[in-house]
Amino acid sequence: MSQEQAPNPALTQLTDWLRQRHSQVMQAEAKALQCLETGDTPGHNACMRQKAELLASMADDAKPMLEFLPGEQRFNLAMALENFSASARMSLRLNSIFYMGALLYPDDHQKGEPDNLIRCIERMEKEGPDFRHD
Repeated sequence: MSQEQAPNPALTQLTDWLRQRHSQVMQAEAKALQCLETGDTPGHNACMRQKAELLASMADDAKPMLEFLPGEQRFNLAMALENFSASARMSLRLNSIFYMGALLYPDDHQKGEPDNLIRCIERMEKEGPDFRHD
């Protein structure tokens, strides 16, 4: 987004909401890791499932906010969110705790680096109407 363009309030609302959802996802993941450290495998699995469910519903949950954005931008943002949700739905269908744990992280992810969702949110904010889904 060029310096002259003011941020679109609808995009700001969406990215603020996505940051909140991201925080919920990270909280579920952190709780899962705490459970694992204490040997609570059922607790770990339940928290990983919560993480996946939050991501699986993200695209649908965001639809009301997407309605206020122009067509092409709405489409590109919706497709990006659908990619995250589709992966999470697949992990739930497969009932794969490993897959749920890997959601949001590229194969070469290093601890402390941003995950794919936060990178996508930052791109949405930076690129504004020029955002294109991968």
